[in-house]
Amino acid sequence: MKNTVNLLAKASEELKNEQEPGNSSFDPYEITVKHHLIFWLIYFAFNTLRWGSYFDDYEYSVKTNIIGFPIHMALTYLNIYVLMPKFVYTRKYLSYTILVICALFVMLLAKYNLTYYLVSTNVWPEGPEPIQNLTFNYGIQMMLGELYVVSFVTAIKLTIDWLRERNKLYEMEKRQLSTELRFLRLQVSPHFFFNTLNNIYSLTLTKSDKAPIVILKLSELMRYLLYATDKRRQSLTNEIECLQNYIDLERIRFDENLEVNISISGDLTNKEISPMLLMPLIENSIKHGVSKNLGKNKISLDITVLEDFLYFELTNSCPQDRKPNTTSKNFGGIGLSNVKKRLELGYEPEDYKLNLIDKGHTFIIKLKLRV
Repeated sequence: MKNTVNLLAKASEELKNEQEPGNSSFDPYEITVKHHLIFWLIYFAFNTLRWGSYFDDYEYSVKTNIIGFPIHMALTYLNIYVLMPKFVYTRKYLSYTILVICALFVMLLAKYNLTYYLVSTNVWPEGPEPIQNLTFNYGIQMMLGELYVVSFVTAIKLTIDWLRERNKLYEMEKRQLSTELRFLRLQVSPHFFFNTLNNIYSLTLTKSDKAPIVILKLSELMRYLLYATDKRRQSLTNEIECLQNYIDLERIRFDENLEVNISISGDLTNKEISPMLLMPLIENSIKHGVSKNLGKNKISLDITVLEDFLYFELTNSCPQDRKPNTTSKNFGGIGLSNVKKRLELGYEPEDYKLNLIDKGHTFIIKLKLRV
């Protein structure tokens, strides 16, 4: 009983730790000041070389870029950190469009005047002809050029935001699956422990020599539940030993009414399995087969390891009045549902195959699993 309390307390503590904000994983898509500086320095060098080679005048290119880049940066940050969050994300598209055009126009006036008074009176040397006035064509070209820069940086920002959200969603799903798997592993039927404790009580009343054996095996089983279920994978040898302890307890419980034949073959070394995955299958056979069937009951368990796969086959007798082709949903209860869900969450589709065969008086479970 003490082990059971410790097991539940441990699960609750792990769940609490999962939910604490301090346990969140590092964000690989975080944009720091360093990233901003590196981006703008690379872009400045690229633009300077581009227009310097075009005009064959690198001094002019440096001057115009020194004027132009603060404008690029101001427009870009205004768009991605102010206009888009306030207007695009809230679906105020008309307001956003008007404000962007106004910002571009203000940029145009600033760039024209700074270039005219600080660099050259020919504000558009790359144009079709030298101009010294603010013309319509010059204005359109400058505004489109700024729009290109803003769009380019905005696309980068949106891509990084998408990657960050995708990463957060992945982490949330992984955490949720991890938590779900943890509690699925802990779902050993309380009926088993209740029946075993009752069995121990009866044995102690009659001062049976079997009582210490039952207590020892129950202790070993609880120790496995306590320390093995916090790992993603467990040794196949340990898992089978746990199954054998469980079956031994049920043998004592049903005494002569239960016959269990176990066959284990193959190399079990260095093989791993999700802990407590096979236990619900045995429990299902006892609960829905043997415990409901009067008289002699038989369970046959065949475990074979060939190369990287475990072949698990379990056959149990069923109640005599049970009709064949009963669905596994009605027959298996939460035990088989637990196993199916854990296989889906913990293994790839090509790594396992679960078959349930109903022959009326017998029920067969076949599992092929990569180990």
